[in-house]
Amino acid sequence: MNLPDVPLVGFAAYSGTGKTTLLVKLLAIFHQQGLRVAVVKHAHHTFEIDYPGKDSYELRKAGAKQVLIGSRKRWALITENEDRLDKPLEYHVNNLDLACLDLVLVEGFKPELIPKIELYRPSLGKDRLYLHDDSIIAIATDADLDDTRGLPCLDINKPEEIAEFVIDRFLINKQTKA
Repeated sequence: MNLPDVPLVGFAAYSGTGKTTLLVKLLAIFHQQGLRVAVVKHAHHTFEIDYPGKDSYELRKAGAKQVLIGSRKRWALITENEDRLDKPLEYHVNNLDLACLDLVLVEGFKPELIPKIELYRPSLGKDRLYLHDDSIIAIATDADLDDTRGLPCLDINKPEEIAEFVIDRFLINKQTKA
């Protein structure tokens, strides 16, 4: 993958672990610190961001392959993909305006080889991803783990701790190199 200069940090976990809940808290912390952050979220299913009766929906359903909705405050581009295969993370990241970002958080995209923090809750009874994924750089959990393979263990219930880890690992070193 051809990674951009903007750091990408993935958050990998099974459904129901709390990825989105944690990202919402992290985004508030990063925003408070003046960081410009984007999120790329993988969806395993078809999704709609508009609905019947809205002009953008009707235009897209009539055959428009792309519909851009713009206003003074925001804009959104809805693009219909011709193929039925999932696009790789690189495709989605390259659609971001990277020049105005400090950090990209990635939710899902487990197979992608980017630095990832695994969210792990033993109470869910799922396997630990870090045992089989060398791109995992830390574990955020709500339990004491016997075997972390030397990875940093963060408290999943302390988003400030996770935010500090991300800033120290991805942003402070970048700023000192510039």
